[in-house]
Amino acid sequence: MTTEVTFPVQQQELQSFSKDRREPQWFTDQRLKALDQAEHLELPNPDKTKITKWNFTSFTFDPETEATASYNELSDAVRTLVGEENKVENLITQKNGITTYAAAKAELKDKGVIFTDIQTALEEHSDLMEKYFMQAVTADENKLTAAHAAMVNGGVFIYVPAGVKVEAPLQAVYAHEGNFGLFNHVLMIVEDQAEATYIENYLSEGSGDQATVNIVAEVVLGREAKVNFGSVDNFADSVTTYVNRRGQVNGEDAELYWSLGMMNDGNTVSDNTTYLHGQGSHADTKSVSIGRGSQVQNFTTNVIHFGKDTDGQILKHGVMRDRATSIFNGISKIEKGATKANGEQTERVLMLSERARGDANPILLIDEDDVTAGHAASVGRIDPLQMFYLMSRGLSRLESERLIIHGFLEPVVGALAIDSVKEQLYDLIERKVY
Repeated sequence: MTTEVTFPVQQQELQSFSKDRREPQWFTDQRLKALDQAEHLELPNPDKTKITKWNFTSFTFDPETEATASYNELSDAVRTLVGEENKVENLITQKNGITTYAAAKAELKDKGVIFTDIQTALEEHSDLMEKYFMQAVTADENKLTAAHAAMVNGGVFIYVPAGVKVEAPLQAVYAHEGNFGLFNHVLMIVEDQAEATYIENYLSEGSGDQATVNIVAEVVLGREAKVNFGSVDNFADSVTTYVNRRGQVNGEDAELYWSLGMMNDGNTVSDNTTYLHGQGSHADTKSVSIGRGSQVQNFTTNVIHFGKDTDGQILKHGVMRDRATSIFNGISKIEKGATKANGEQTERVLMLSERARGDANPILLIDEDDVTAGHAASVGRIDPLQMFYLMSRGLSRLESERLIIHGFLEPVVGALAIDSVKEQLYDLIERKVY
């Protein structure tokens, strides 16, 4: 039986919205088809997490945000993330889906690189958008992916042509305010022998109205391409978040590195999946999370091997405090024919209070004989002997706990591929745990 979930957007309103944005007809048609699908599909069913009573429908669709062109008009929180204006290179900032600032080095355009917001991409690069949009994540997967395809209202498009190496990171900051429903989409295409680093930040500003955020990121890699994808999600406790990040590693010897900080304070479901199709391709996913209050989190990481000699690594650490609950699922799937594949994963959860709950579930699904695979998992509380040792050396209980937590998260944070993501996470860890 389909769960009754009614979205506050109708077909006519969606048509008007698409027309106002001057979107191509194929995109308008896709929106309307997806909205119809959303009415009939089921909600996703994350393992051990019941989301049927979560808020996915209480939001407005009017951004009530004006576009700006000045760095000085950005909020203090956004400017803190991006740094001083004279050091900004390739940056797009958005608030409630509206682009508030954009800057890109001239050499990007000279090399054929596209780094622009979704609305502009639909106007100027419709053919590329039509080829790749909602292909890694499809609208018909569940009610929330269909809702995303129907109501996408923010995000960026990145295209790096064959042989081009983008030296400076491409950065995007997505601010959310009020009870706006943010349906943010990131589409990143990196062709053969090209390289790029993309860093995104999500944050809440203003009042704590109930709202929902629905994020999709699609990353497609060609032969010998290399992508570093970094993200720090930091929404308020009033925001319910659904995230799909997918990688299609299609080319031989391509490499995709995920560096994810999942630091939301509200209920969150996150799916990070990488498909390794190319022979010798590689995926590495590192993620950290801190849960607090009464929030519920469910994080699933999949690496699915199709190609020969592929390598997939998963490393996830989480800290739970107060009454927070977290499910950490890691799935390494090796398909028939993926000989010489290697899949390794580790999930660890540290609980700081009696009422906090953590669940780490490593899963190996192997349909091929000539492979290697392994997993490790642990869930536990702070070792009292560690606390005793540190306090016996003159540290307070708070200082001792702080050192233990940083030591617990350091194997993940310290190994992240993007330095700026490391710095942001170190700061967030300090603020969220104490």
